[in-house]
Amino acid sequence: MRAISANGMQMPVLGQGGWRIGDEPQKAASEMAALRRGLELGMNLIDTAEMYGDGDSELLIGEALRGIPRKAYLLVSKVYPHNAGRPNIFKSCEASLKRLATDYLDLYLLHWRGSTPLSETVECMERLVRSGKIRRWGVSNFDVDDMEELWSIPNGSNCAANQVLYHIGSRGIEYDLIPWLAKRGVAVMAYCPLAQAGTLTRMRKDIITDETLVSVAAKYKLSVTQIMLAFILRQKNLVAIPKAGSVRHVEENATAIDIRISDEDWARIDSVYWPPTAKMHLDME
Repeated sequence: MRAISANGMQMPVLGQGGWRIGDEPQKAASEMAALRRGLELGMNLIDTAEMYGDGDSELLIGEALRGIPRKAYLLVSKVYPHNAGRPNIFKSCEASLKRLATDYLDLYLLHWRGSTPLSETVECMERLVRSGKIRRWGVSNFDVDDMEELWSIPNGSNCAANQVLYHIGSRGIEYDLIPWLAKRGVAVMAYCPLAQAGTLTRMRKDIITDETLVSVAAKYKLSVTQIMLAFILRQKNLVAIPKAGSVRHVEENATAIDIRISDEDWARIDSVYWPPTAKMHLDME
């Protein structure tokens, strides 16, 4: 699996998302099988958060990874903004570790900005690194102005990654955020790369049936979702973390790493889902 540097930490370009994993007990066996199959296919970065299912996502992932050597995978979790200060972050981190049945996280992210001063969150994250509870820390849903503020704080430049919404129908971060992060060695983690959750559902239906994408997918004997993942993976400095609830889905996702589309066909896609020409509001889900 091709890897990128997240401010010095190596991460595979294709991982596995944990949003809504663990929400429905009847799907648990299928979801755990998918996670384990993903590891076999080299997708050894698994993303979750204390928010997802109020901890149920972390619990299921911890169960799925039981018996697998800890060095075989990278675990990413996220802390609520209201827990991201001195009173709560250490308890939140310990709770995530317990649910995930692990001694440490490879990456711990501030889920989005809240009222806790960034300087306090950074101080706490650095303490967690020194204690061995986390290897590195990062942020999520930060735009350029947020990142610039972070960089002005002592140790703020230790941020390893910024997890943001990015898919073929939401390309605003290409204008300024991706270049800003790339210049400073901060990895971009693209969540919802298949526009597969929440209010994105209607957009996903439009994308999946778009005539241009359907035509390009047919030409290469691929699905539109595979094209969507290939779109993310052709970028530099990016990690995609699609959620897959079954072995079949995770196997289909894994093939995207080897997909090669001609420049002419990417140009056809750009003519429908065009790159930004000006600053755009940061999309969130």
